[in-house]
Amino acid sequence: MRKLHLLIRQIKKCGSLLNAYLKPLEKSPFIVDAPLSEVNVKRWHDGLSSNATDKVAEEVPIALIYNGVSHAVMLATPQDLEDFALGFSLSEGILQNKNELYDIEIVTQAQGIELRLEVASEAFAMLKERRRNLAGRTGCGLCGAESLEQALRLPVLDHSKLEKTVREKKDTLQANTDAASGVSLGKMSASSILAAFKTLQTKQVLQQATGATHACAWVNAQGEVVMLREDVGRHNAMDKLIGALAKSAQQENGFVLTSSRASMEMVQKVALAGYDMLAAISAPTGLAVRIAQTYGVTLVGFLREQQFVVYTHPQRIKN
Repeated sequence: MRKLHLLIRQIKKCGSLLNAYLKPLEKSPFIVDAPLSEVNVKRWHDGLSSNATDKVAEEVPIALIYNGVSHAVMLATPQDLEDFALGFSLSEGILQNKNELYDIEIVTQAQGIELRLEVASEAFAMLKERRRNLAGRTGCGLCGAESLEQALRLPVLDHSKLEKTVREKKDTLQANTDAASGVSLGKMSASSILAAFKTLQTKQVLQQATGATHACAWVNAQGEVVMLREDVGRHNAMDKLIGALAKSAQQENGFVLTSSRASMEMVQKVALAGYDMLAAISAPTGLAVRIAQTYGVTLVGFLREQQFVVYTHPQRIKN
C-alpha cells in the first residue's frame, strides 16, 4: 500500500512540474516565502529622524492537504515546514505516530504554501470522519471551530491513548537513564529551569533579528537547550518542535520551554506528545492549569532569571 502511495505521489509531482512549465506562477506581491525580509523605515530617536532598514518576520498562509484533501490553513513563518506538518498532524490527533506519514511535498503557490501530505489510509479515513474547516490566525488556536464541542476539543480526554503515549516514552526514558547522573526520571532541578531561561534568548536567531517571533525548545536535565523552533505563532512553534522531536526520536530526560504564555492548547499539545513538563516565560490561563493538573503535566509560569511559579505537580521539581 505504501509503494502505491509513493507511485501516485511521483505521478502527481510530474504533473505539477509540467503545469509549472506551461504556466509560470504569478506570485502575489504580499507573499514572501522566506522567514524574514527587510523593509525601509524612518527611525525616530531623541527628536531626530533617519532612514534605515529593518528586518521583519514573515507570515504566510500555509495549507495542510492530506491525500489531496485540504484540511486547514494556518498563518505561519515559512521555515521548518516539514517539522510543522508532522507536529501539527500529531498534536491534532490526525496521525498516531510518525510512521503514518509517508511523504511531504512543499509547494509554493501564488497565494501561499501548500504542504501536501501522503498519510496512511487508516489515518485518512479517521480524518474524513471528523473533518472540519479551520481558518488559522496568528496566536489563535481555535479559529474556525464550528461549535463549542469543537472549540474545547480535548483529545487528551482519551485517557487510554494519553496514558499509553506517556507510558511508552517513560519506559524508554527509564531504560536510558544513567543512575550515576543523580537525575531522577521525570524530575528537573530548579537550577536547570533557571539556566534554560538564561540560554533561550541567545538561541532565538529569528527573534533577535526581528523581535516578532515565539520559540519553543526542548531542554535537557542539565538545563541545556538542545532543540529549538521559532514562528510568529506560539502554537506553530510548538507544533514545529513536536514534529522535530518526533523525527529525532528524542528520548533524553527533559522538558518543553516556551517564550509565550501557557494557553490551554500549549498544555494540551505537550500532554499529547507525552512530555510531562512545560515551562513558560509568561502566565498560564486557568483552563491550562486545570488541564495540566488533570493530565499530569507540571506547569511552570512567569519564568525569570531568578524565579518562577509552579502551578501543578510541583513534586517533579527539586532544589
